[in-house]
Amino acid sequence: MLSLQHLHHIAIICSDYERSKRFYTEILGLTVVREVYRAERQSRKLDLALNGEYVIELFSFPDPPPRPSRPEALGLRHLAFAVKDVASATAALSAAGVTTEPIRTDPHTGRLFTFFTDPDGLPLELYEG
Repeated sequence: MLSLQHLHHIAIICSDYERSKRFYTEILGLTVVREVYRAERQSRKLDLALNGEYVIELFSFPDPPPRPSRPEALGLRHLAFAVKDVASATAALSAAGVTTEPIRTDPHTGRLFTFFTDPDGLPLELYEG
C-alpha cells in the first residue's frame, strides 16, 4: 500500500495574478515563500504558506481555459480553512469587500462554517475548529 505522509500543496491557476496575489496574501493572510517568473512558460508562480507551512502554489498562465467551480461540479469541490471563530473571520472578509454565504451549522459536528470565493470563483470555506 502507498504510504502518504501529508498533503504537500494545492496548485491554483488564476486569471489575474496581481489580484489573486493580493487576495491570498492581504485578505487571507498567507505569506510569500517564493515568487518566480518562468519566461519560457510566460507564467508566474507564487509559493504561499499558512502559519509557516507551505500550502498553495498560485500560478498565472496566458489564457487558461475556464473550469466549472460550483460546489457540486465534478472535481475539486472546495478548499477549507480552519478558523477559531467563523463569525469574526466572516466579518474580516466582509470588511475587505469579500461576500460570504450565511453562516451555517454542520449537522454532523455542530461546528459553524460558511463559503466564499476567491477572485476567480474558486469555492473556499471557513470551518470553525
